[in-house]
Amino acid sequence: MDEHPSLNIAVARLGNTLDNYAVWVLKAPYPGGYVIENCHWPIDLSQLWLAWQGLFSPGSRPYCLPCHQDLHLPDLDFEQIVPADAPQPQVYSANLMQHLGIALWRWLFCQQVGNAFAQSQGIAIGQGKSLRLRLEIRDPDAISLPWEILQSQPGKPALSIDRQVLFSRTNSDVDPLPPQRLDRSIRILLVLGQNIPGSPHLDLHRESATIAQVLQNTMSSGFNPPNRLNPASCQVDTLVQPTADEAIAKLESQQYNVFFYAGHGMPAPDGGLLILNDLGGINGTELAQLLVRCRVKLAVFNSCWGAQPYQHQQQAVPRSSLAEVLLHYGVPAVLAMRDTIADREALSFIETFTQALAHRMSIDEAVAIARQQLLISYKFNQPAWTLPILYMHPEFNGELIRPLAEGITEIPFVPQSLPLAYVRSLSFHTHPDFPIAGGLMRVGRSSDNDLVVVEPWVSQRHGEIIYRSASMTDPTNGTYYLRDTSRFGSYVLSNEGKWLKVHAQEFPLESGMQLKFGSEEGQILEFRIDSPLETLRERHN
Repeated sequence: MDEHPSLNIAVARLGNTLDNYAVWVLKAPYPGGYVIENCHWPIDLSQLWLAWQGLFSPGSRPYCLPCHQDLHLPDLDFEQIVPADAPQPQVYSANLMQHLGIALWRWLFCQQVGNAFAQSQGIAIGQGKSLRLRLEIRDPDAISLPWEILQSQPGKPALSIDRQVLFSRTNSDVDPLPPQRLDRSIRILLVLGQNIPGSPHLDLHRESATIAQVLQNTMSSGFNPPNRLNPASCQVDTLVQPTADEAIAKLESQQYNVFFYAGHGMPAPDGGLLILNDLGGINGTELAQLLVRCRVKLAVFNSCWGAQPYQHQQQAVPRSSLAEVLLHYGVPAVLAMRDTIADREALSFIETFTQALAHRMSIDEAVAIARQQLLISYKFNQPAWTLPILYMHPEFNGELIRPLAEGITEIPFVPQSLPLAYVRSLSFHTHPDFPIAGGLMRVGRSSDNDLVVVEPWVSQRHGEIIYRSASMTDPTNGTYYLRDTSRFGSYVLSNEGKWLKVHAQEFPLESGMQLKFGSEEGQILEFRIDSPLETLRERHN
């Protein structure tokens, strides 16, 4: 995967002051981008934040930054904070969402830091890429703020759903990132822990089956990303209220790249405690070391406390949230919730998120797409889309599985019983075979193709042979196509013995068809579909 230009910004309170902060650039895609600003935290921003909590978290104790801790929710004049043009509650909530997002933007991207962001985004756009923006909040009291709603102006998308920006939080106080393997499929260990006290009694086995089905639904008709084909397979193994030893043994027995936890837990200075069952659980520090040892790339927590710091005597403890602790020990990416999220919202998010991952999108890109889906389903004026918080290690590029450009891909809906498809060269005496692994073969002169044809009329990335099924219920009932994306075209031998030119289009293939790439003078290749048994007999003879 090509690296995206990155801009890392840090925020920290200055010395013993309560309302003065340093905002500076830790990493920039150009030499002049390393700037620093001294920013004052204004009282109107605290008022907006307090109003937000009063509207969207009415059951929680309102929390304010220490510089304005004498502010109280009943003292606020809501109409003065956010003028509402209409009396409907949804209009007021949308106005509040937008006003807080714009106020946070103007505070964070003030003057030189704002210029660094604008220039960095211009560099990314010039390269045809998204800007990877990572925000490091070093003041534990400011972590709870919904930085994901940062918005430059009315009518513009929030930063965390802007496709030109890949937004995540980060932390510099981390162990070095261990070497990362490149997997070809998603392998998830789903762990269901103890129910949240006071919640309705759940059939955990049914609940685990529901979540597993959602995680494995990588071929939903509701998700069709452009220019992305052949999603990777997704394997889900489930543990329901395991002991800590059982969870550890399961993680160590397989090469999982995703750990998914749903259940009760509680915050603590060491990252909190995942309560697996009535006998106990595993704390954040222990889990972090286990995930790093097992080379898990992504940890997902469907719980309301994973992104929140531990509070001691009404003071937030630095780097105490579960997400920060896991990142500190070297877990590449952690996705947790800022507050309580409804089950249907969580399922909607993780379904779209997993589908995006299966289409080989980076983790931060997949979060942005899933967040957009939440916004579309539950509207801008509802906080659902603001709840998922993504932390990424500053050295991690976001890759969960191998991108299409770096290896042969496997598609999950092609079972082993599907007849073997391959391309055979008829221009050489030995007739070498080139199998079409996983329903996709990239053809061209470049060495990173699956079938390399070194001829002057063949383009670097000439085309593809792809498998596609129109049926979601029976994906084995499909067709192979020749897709030409070249300069000079490709050729298919017709039944009349004439070479038909295929240029910038798709052509359905049948077993036995002969192909040429780039010119009628090129070498002859034969497309074949054989059953595995016939292939073995032919090669044996």
